[in-house]
Amino acid sequence: MEQTNTMGPGMPAAEIEALSQQIYQESAFVEKLREESARVIVGQERMMERLLIGLLANGHILLEGLPGLAKTLAIKTLAQAVKASFQRIQFTPDLLPADIIGTMVYNPASSEFAVHKGPVFANFILADEINRAPAKVQSALLEAMQERQVTIGGETFKLKEPFLVLATQNPIEQEGTYPLPEAQTDRFMLKVKVGYPDRNEEREIMRRNLTDEDFGKVSPVVKPADILSARKAVRRVYMDEKIEQYILDIVFATRNPGNFSLSVLEPLINYGASPRASINLALAAKAMAFLRRRGFVIPEDVRNVCHDVLRHRIGLSYEAEAENISQEDVIDRILNTVEVP
Repeated sequence: MEQTNTMGPGMPAAEIEALSQQIYQESAFVEKLREESARVIVGQERMMERLLIGLLANGHILLEGLPGLAKTLAIKTLAQAVKASFQRIQFTPDLLPADIIGTMVYNPASSEFAVHKGPVFANFILADEINRAPAKVQSALLEAMQERQVTIGGETFKLKEPFLVLATQNPIEQEGTYPLPEAQTDRFMLKVKVGYPDRNEEREIMRRNLTDEDFGKVSPVVKPADILSARKAVRRVYMDEKIEQYILDIVFATRNPGNFSLSVLEPLINYGASPRASINLALAAKAMAFLRRRGFVIPEDVRNVCHDVLRHRIGLSYEAEAENISQEDVIDRILNTVEVP
């Protein structure tokens, strides 16, 4: 049976409509996940949405935010709602790769070495303050993220699916940290900046923490198998060729801004986004359409996730830093200039 190419130009309207109906039905569990998470997490809808995008698009997330903004609670809540295993690894300067992936342990009774698996063998991994551990430890985790497997004592083990790494880093402390190299941050699908809650949300947070009522109980509403099925559905979401061109225009504008009437950005950018940016921008846009229960991608889906996909993939020059220009400013200028289909 011949398969329909959902990436080709000009899919018939009737097929798009049929696909949209399928996606609408298959994405029904998203509302259950949102409702269950909202029982524990006050506000932070954007952060929770980004976690869901990473989960549905099979990509890892780097969260940057100040202490106390529910970063740890968010992934723990999501893991409980998905009925999946969760491990939190606190990164410290004395951490070793074996503390993450595992090692060979000698058993005196049998006079043999046995494999002792580390905490990375779980569905959801919270790498708390990833920039507090040295490069050797960071790279051990990043290898597991990329290959989805771990080798211990010459034996290779596949990691559980779904497998999602949420790494956090604190933007205010520089002493005693080992910043992730740019090539390693590129492995993360999204870099999400977490902000403070608004006044009403903070009042609700304060009230909840002053009461005896248990707000931390989360019921599993989705199985890991449902997530794996949803990932296949996300890839079936239709993306028109014009949207593909739009994504490429945005990414190429970070590399050759002069070609897009953005010569003003040339002295501000040292290097542009890698091909991973194009892949992840397309995947994240499809996941966003799925979360909106739509079977096709619109330009707004691309624009919605653009900052999170690109902010850690653009290298700024000294001139940009001297003028206090951030990656966000560069992305805003590109989005405001590149023609929207």
